Amino acid sequence: MRAVVQRVSQANVKVDGEIVGEINKGLLVLLGVGKEDDEKDLDYMVDKILGLRIFEDEQGKMNLSLTDINGELLVISQFTLFGDVKKGKRPSFTDAGNPEMANEYYERFVELARNRGIKTEHGVFAAHMEVGLVNDGPVTILIDSKKTF
Repeated sequence: MRAVVQRVSQANVKVDGEIVGEINKGLLVLLGVGKEDDEKDLDYMVDKILGLRIFEDEQGKMNLSLTDINGELLVISQFTLFGDVKKGKRPSFTDAGNPEMANEYYERFVELARNRGIKTEHGVFAAHMEVGLVNDGPVTILIDSKKTF
């Protein structure tokens, strides 16, 4: 699995002009599922993202996690995180998980976050979405469960 994690002061996602998910202070997660991903990858990503210490403490140091600040989470499915442009200029998506599998892991990610007490909103899988955000910092972190970067 791959994720682009952005610390935000607010974020929302629209489908057909209607807001389907909206958060205040927290994390916007663009989440991609790869064809080789399994339960270990899912557990790793949930633990890593919810535990990321990228919120400032009283001294202004990045030392607090989403759970520490009682922050919110907006999760957006993003198969293009597996776009490969090593050859040519048109991305290949052969490493992305098939839609059925990807949707299952995406929905389970949302469920696991909610089960940990995090207010979690999400987009609509495979829909054309418009994502709006105010990146706080800016802080943007890339995560790959296979640790390729």
